[in-house]
Amino acid sequence: MRALLLASTLIATFAVSSAGAQSPAPPLISQFMSHKDIMALIDKAKADRKPNAAVTAEPILVLAPYRAQLEYRPGNAPAAVHAKDAELMVVLEGTGTIITEGKLVDENRVNAYNLSGPSISGGNSHAVVPGDMIFIPPNTPHQVIAGGGAPIVLITMHVPYPPTDWLRAP
Repeated sequence: MRALLLASTLIATFAVSSAGAQSPAPPLISQFMSHKDIMALIDKAKADRKPNAAVTAEPILVLAPYRAQLEYRPGNAPAAVHAKDAELMVVLEGTGTIITEGKLVDENRVNAYNLSGPSISGGNSHAVVPGDMIFIPPNTPHQVIAGGGAPIVLITMHVPYPPTDWLRAP
């Protein structure tokens, strides 16, 4: 429950903050998801999962330039680097390890702003449980590894970096 409250608070904070980053700012609509809504989204992710897919993502909030989604991860997904986004992860269910920093192994350019690889060498391992969160700066290799033979479910939020003008002091 603590993880859901934290994730909801973070999403709302970033959604409200984005109003200053857009010109002219569209009217904001409150975004609320109950525990029941989130559990339904987890069930949807399970149902939508393609065989052998490492990640099934369900959008929660798309408010450019921010994006929040629920990620259902039944196994190990490839490592990633996002050049233009920082990423905030909040663990909702399951346990596992999030590896950060180090170097991508056999890196592959996915698109102009993202790299991928099967693993990370020389990274730092963070054992995670429900309620834990981690902030990953841009250009930082990271990988989520589900633990204990069960899926790990996260809420992730991509935040553009460098910060937009509204974050800079006047």
